[in-house]
Amino acid sequence: MVKFEEETYLDNVRGALALRGQIEAIVDAAAGQCGNLCWLGIGGTWASCLQTTVHMKERSAMEVFALNAAEYNTTGDRRVGERTFVVISSVTGTTEEMCAAVEKLHAAGARVLGFIDKEDSPLARAVDWCISFPHNEQLKFFMTADRFMFLRGEFKDYDRYYAQLDACLPEGLAAAEKAADEFGRSFAKAHMNDKLHYFVGAGTLYGATYSYAMCYWEEMHWIRTKSIHAAEFFHGMLEIVDRDTPVTVFVGEDSQRELALRVAHFLPKVCGNFCVIDTADYPLEGIDPEYRGSLSHLLMHAVTNRIDAHLEALSGHDMKLRRYYRQMEY
Repeated sequence: MVKFEEETYLDNVRGALALRGQIEAIVDAAAGQCGNLCWLGIGGTWASCLQTTVHMKERSAMEVFALNAAEYNTTGDRRVGERTFVVISSVTGTTEEMCAAVEKLHAAGARVLGFIDKEDSPLARAVDWCISFPHNEQLKFFMTADRFMFLRGEFKDYDRYYAQLDACLPEGLAAAEKAADEFGRSFAKAHMNDKLHYFVGAGTLYGATYSYAMCYWEEMHWIRTKSIHAAEFFHGMLEIVDRDTPVTVFVGEDSQRELALRVAHFLPKVCGNFCVIDTADYPLEGIDPEYRGSLSHLLMHAVTNRIDAHLEALSGHDMKLRRYYRQMEY
């Protein structure tokens, strides 16, 4: 398989799961002084914030909200205060908007947990707690959210759930990538020259939809895209879909599955160039069915990883190449 080293992949998922003890210690110590929970990011990390807030609002009565760092820096948010616990993530630890946001959060009295890949970076030094491991941001966010809900009595299956993840998730996600490889190749071949591609999703998969369109196809592949929430598809976008419009629907297994399926069921009536990617088509051996909704975003990422690997191979365009991002002042 192109760009797939199974042992490295397994180690990356296992390594993220192994952080749970550190996460639990931090959350357990801070939860008693926490009045609300904020997820703050920008770009790809903003997408992870969107996923996590959807995950929590379905299950928790706790006040939970997501903030875009650049927007917070200009507008602020009066919900942020001394009893606010903030979670952020960063690969480089140097993103300008994130550094400014952490300073502003601290000025408001909030405390910040940072998943910062580079432990000697400015952001790693600025946050109140830093955990450094350079993979699986979305899994780290969800583990933090789940611990808060467990402490509030809102996740009674916590121990059982994580026992299954520890035992089965790494191999399950690796198996999904392998199962999706041929699909990824055919999808990449069919759409590598699209002038514009629409991605539609809902629930925890809307963050994945937004991130995949913006962070992967636009930033990494230089292919024009638009992402749209399935709940909004029938309020505008449906009018510009015709026989040849490239549309991909991400379908997950959480409570908003029906929103995505509604779009998937409509498209055959007007479009001959659509694709539906349904996480239910990929097994996760050893994981109870009732937990799959919380893992749909990870399964979808396994599938899109294969599309990306084949897009890069077929196009010859290195996904690390940038025209402008961090190449010039803006």
